[in-house]
Amino acid sequence: MFSGDERIILSVIVLVYFIFLFVLALYMNRKTKTYEDYNVAGRSVSLLPIILTFVGTGVGGSTLLGYMENGYRLGMGEQWINITMLSCVIIFASFLLKRIRHLGESHNMVTVGDYTALRYGKQARIPTVISILFSYCAMTGMQFVAIATILNLTIGLNMTLGIFIGWALLTFKTYFGGLKAVIWQDVIHGTIQTLAIVILFITVLIAAGGWGTISEYASSVNQESMLSILNIEPSEIYIYLLTLGVYQFIRQDLWQRVWAAKSLKTAMSGYWISMIIAILTAAFVVAIGVFSRYGLRLENIDPVLIYYGVIGDVFPFSLVVVMIVVVLAAVISSADSFFLAGSSSIVNDMIRPNFKHFDNQKMLFYSKMSVLAVSVIALMAALTIPELVNLMVTGTAMSVSGLLAPVMFGLFWKKVTNAAGVASMWSGLVAAVIWQISGHPFGLHPIFIGLPLSIVILLVVTFFTQQNKQNEKVNRKEGIL
Repeated sequence: MFSGDERIILSVIVLVYFIFLFVLALYMNRKTKTYEDYNVAGRSVSLLPIILTFVGTGVGGSTLLGYMENGYRLGMGEQWINITMLSCVIIFASFLLKRIRHLGESHNMVTVGDYTALRYGKQARIPTVISILFSYCAMTGMQFVAIATILNLTIGLNMTLGIFIGWALLTFKTYFGGLKAVIWQDVIHGTIQTLAIVILFITVLIAAGGWGTISEYASSVNQESMLSILNIEPSEIYIYLLTLGVYQFIRQDLWQRVWAAKSLKTAMSGYWISMIIAILTAAFVVAIGVFSRYGLRLENIDPVLIYYGVIGDVFPFSLVVVMIVVVLAAVISSADSFFLAGSSSIVNDMIRPNFKHFDNQKMLFYSKMSVLAVSVIALMAALTIPELVNLMVTGTAMSVSGLLAPVMFGLFWKKVTNAAGVASMWSGLVAAVIWQISGHPFGLHPIFIGLPLSIVILLVVTFFTQQNKQNEKVNRKEGIL
């Protein structure tokens, strides 16, 4: 893809970029003194950093590379990813963010497990941790693979060695910096990736000759339907909605940023502004994929490599270098957030409950040890599981199946009992895992099995446990008990 001299230049630029990240992580380590500094950035993040960290996390490598690939292969119908995401953003901002913020402030929450334990008892932590670790370890491992792929395509590095480099980079910077380093790096990453994608969109649209030329060519090859947002199966829309969409409601890295903001107003304003930017950016990415096929007419290219094909087609090498740094920034801005969210569950929901007396320094140490634990699990996944993207989607489905119903009902319905919440978590999680292992019987995605079962179990167990409580009250009143 690149000549020898170009690969040398890219190698130097990537090395300098990695060194910069290391230095920033070490600098932020000096400012990270407590457990809350490490996991929720001291709950003191101001508006601009909170906006850019939401953007940096929301628009990751999977967005930039995966959405563009989907747009190239499947057309404008893939904009439904962004439409379903927008609907869930509106729901989260309008009905959930304020409640989550108040709960976090009142109870010094660090993880979703803190909430489920408060609502359903300490026995709720284990299924919560399993659900969260399943998805976040998979997503972290996927970022190791993404970094390795970028290094392989640009400088010819062996994939296995690239995975180890991605693992070392992300482990080092997250271990030393914590959420403070992640957020301040996201300020840089969120800025450059947003500006770069907007510039790339405009450049591709101009190079393609505008919408009229794109539309004419698509019609000439009898593929005008590829330019319509209706070019998608309804079942795909439901899968996007019930996995990537509603996952936002229980996404731990999102909750942690809501708690990291210095005030409710900061969290609310930052979330609205950032999500508008993130969804527009993601919509541009899908459109670039479509335009590259019907405008730039890059037809003899592997869809997985379409990002590199596009930047090589419209930019000189000097700007291609910049765009390589952009895709690395997009991958890393999501990866370290996934990393920290997974490690927070280990230290906060498995280690911290066993301490009779809370010790900031000990918990800070265990937080860093938890980062190492997640890194090893994610590395094993990256090295041994060939279809890590499928595992990531499955992990999202597991989290939604196990946590969505108990979290949502728990936030808005006081009658849900502890037994119902815990039973709902286990039933949804286990059913989704079994359905995935069974190979999607009847062609049904695990989310269509785990989530409905979780809801039914929650309602049924709540009904019967409420009935038992009422019967006990009657029996006591009549002197039977």
